[in-house]
Amino acid sequence: MAQAVPEIRAAAARVLAATIDAGQSLGESLPGELSRIPAQQRPLLQQLCYGTLRSYQRLQGILHGRMSKPLRGKDADLDGLLLCGLYQLLEMRTPDHVAISSSVEACRKLGKPWATGLVNGVLRGCARNREALAEGLSEAQQFSHPEWLYRELLKAWPDQATDIFCANNEQPPMYLRVNLQRNSRQDYLRELQRQGIEASPTAWSPAGLLLKSPLEVTRLPGFARGCASVQDEAAQLAAFILAPEAGQRVLDACSAPGGKTCHLLEIQPGLTELVAWDVDSARLRLVRENLQRLQLQAGLEQADACAPGSENPAASFDHILLDAPCSGSGVIRRHPDIKVLRRASDIQSYAAVQLQMLQALWPLLKPGGAMLYVTCSILPQENDSVVSRFLQHTSSAEVVPIEADWGVAGSCGRQILPLPAGPDGLYFSLLNKKCE
Repeated sequence: MAQAVPEIRAAAARVLAATIDAGQSLGESLPGELSRIPAQQRPLLQQLCYGTLRSYQRLQGILHGRMSKPLRGKDADLDGLLLCGLYQLLEMRTPDHVAISSSVEACRKLGKPWATGLVNGVLRGCARNREALAEGLSEAQQFSHPEWLYRELLKAWPDQATDIFCANNEQPPMYLRVNLQRNSRQDYLRELQRQGIEASPTAWSPAGLLLKSPLEVTRLPGFARGCASVQDEAAQLAAFILAPEAGQRVLDACSAPGGKTCHLLEIQPGLTELVAWDVDSARLRLVRENLQRLQLQAGLEQADACAPGSENPAASFDHILLDAPCSGSGVIRRHPDIKVLRRASDIQSYAAVQLQMLQALWPLLKPGGAMLYVTCSILPQENDSVVSRFLQHTSSAEVVPIEADWGVAGSCGRQILPLPAGPDGLYFSLLNKKCE
């Protein structure tokens, strides 16, 4: 039975150690381990890694309270194994004896048979004393958030913070973006129903569908032909807000992996040109792959939005989409390693880069054109504060209010918060360039 395979626990322990101790993202540490195990066991490995990191601060608090001294750095894989075992005991339906025995056997798979007694004792003690495990944990640990982020979210969103914490600890929903150039949303919904796939239309995106249960994209009808894409509902709103018109030239300045690039082309096939930039050549390949699947055309360029270069003349574009790099605080449920990897000091660093990008790209926008600034952050320091600082030094820029029945209006834009069973947390600010 896959649930009892100790090799999977050992693989999860190595992935968790690479993230928690070595600072690697799941995108860096997980694929290699997945490639070495049978396909039918990969969902379990993913669940163990993602689930353990969603609950990391709580699990780590429990673990530290039941060990006389922390494990040494070279035994970070054992720390990961214990966290994974706790996650199975507390969050999964794995029987206690399976969670404990497979974790004990995983010690041998890690080449550390000496640790079997330690792992067995800690996990058995936790299984016997479930009711007392939360004693002594801070509120941040109980909500499984780092202390600094817990405080920032309470400060920024005092009325919604508890729901945000809960949403961040959920498995994310799976949204689809129907390619309206190929089929209507209603027709594709009917096709899903014929295939026995339950879904419902989204409230905010006219191209969106919410699946009742996530599934492999290979099961989606017409996916390989470009009939639909996987994209959160909040992310789908960007193209509709920017609303390019036929004959215009548009820049997607930080385009990878290409979801918003492709959506812009889907809603306006009459663009004169869409240029997609990314500073990372490997990530730019992801944009190319998405364009090819959807049979769309864009000009791909490896370029740095912080320093566009002299080959890009002023007033080159009618519209610019700037989906800026950020803390990712609005998409933690999809990237739970953010809870481990991000630091409080990172926020001001991101804000500095975001402001630099706005200032560097603004000259490329034609008078009368619009720039849409987007982040997947819910921290004001990266959103309204950045745009406000940009406006203070850019007399030609003015905010265009986004009138909508979604999100929360701020001083310079509109914020969607990640709430249970809802879309991701994204921020949008639409800026118009005045005609001199």
